Amino acid sequence: MAEHPAYPVGLRLSGRRVVVLGAGQVAQRRLPALIAAGADIVLVSPEATPSVEAMADAGEIAWSRRCYADGDLAEAWYALIATSDPEANTRASAEGERCRVWCVRADDADEATAWTPATGHSEGVTVAVLTTDAPGRDPRHTAAVRDAVVEGLRDGTLVAPHYRNRTPGVALVGGGPGDPDLITVRGRRLLAEADVVIADRLGPRDLLAELPPHVEVIDAAKIPYGRFMAQEAINNALIEHAKQGRSVVRLKGGDPFVFGRGMEEVHALAEAGIPCTVVPGISSSISVPGAAGIPVTHRGVAHEFTVVSGHVAPDDERSLVDWVSLAKLTGTLVILMGVDKIGRIAETLVAHGRPPETPVALVQEGTTAAQRRVDATLATVAEAVRAEDVRPPAVIVVGEVVHAGLPRP
Repeated sequence: MAEHPAYPVGLRLSGRRVVVLGAGQVAQRRLPALIAAGADIVLVSPEATPSVEAMADAGEIAWSRRCYADGDLAEAWYALIATSDPEANTRASAEGERCRVWCVRADDADEATAWTPATGHSEGVTVAVLTTDAPGRDPRHTAAVRDAVVEGLRDGTLVAPHYRNRTPGVALVGGGPGDPDLITVRGRRLLAEADVVIADRLGPRDLLAELPPHVEVIDAAKIPYGRFMAQEAINNALIEHAKQGRSVVRLKGGDPFVFGRGMEEVHALAEAGIPCTVVPGISSSISVPGAAGIPVTHRGVAHEFTVVSGHVAPDDERSLVDWVSLAKLTGTLVILMGVDKIGRIAETLVAHGRPPETPVALVQEGTTAAQRRVDATLATVAEAVRAEDVRPPAVIVVGEVVHAGLPRP
């Protein structure tokens, strides 16, 4: 007789007794979800993995340090049977059958009365996948289906057309250093839900090509601003579109709050009464050196790294950077927006104590297909920029970590 498919159901276990037999890797994986469900968990096992022991020490579960005994499933609503003793598992499963307790068996799914689905979560939606055909009950296949559905929900490629989650307001999204795969899953999902995207020149351009045709894409650099400053004009555009009830994404390169004027936009939106969601992004200050094989810290080499803007020269009265103090530091210095000022920056650092032979690396178009790296020293970096025609955007790394990575081919 053919096996009937499992009946899917969501168990509400808050405050209800759940018994877990065994405290190995299976229990370690399953316990966090049971704890999150608010279950009253009793763990029965003579020993446990360090992670499971930490849950007991934190008071998240009650631990009986012994082997399974008949009667342990009394008054339980649900049980996870995962000991290393097949005979004990069989006896516990039989008790569950007698007491009408739904039991998952880690060692023999065919003898279980319940199966654990592969689960994932995305913005208030729980995805649970069961492979119901016994001959093909492959947990790897089940997990792969789960991952595909969850990823589609997170990045916006899987959206129910009649129930699209449109949230009027503005999302300030950090797009990362350039590679479109380095945007956060939340940022990608918000892009997929947007009506309007106002993008910076340094934002990941390839992401814009993925947007549906109805999405209005506005180049922030081309917003007409007449008597307004460019930033003020961008603020006004964000407010105007949001007040029309549209879902607006402000797509910025790197992280919105790392030399991105993101807080200026947040303040303007708050003053206008517009709700704003901030989605942090991967900053180029760390990711671009990493993509070029340079760690900004390395044991025995650098215990600190400092990120500064180089868009204003050290001798410019508008500069807020204490270059004299920076020159005295021994750690890593990461300079953003400093390609055209690097000559004067290097001279200042050397004049106030940094050795002229200090290694320097310039990483242009980091994380993209056009990435390239130019190495120099503080003494030679100005000439290297001219000779190699280094152009923005480029991240500049100063310090011994430049040579700490793997040998370059």
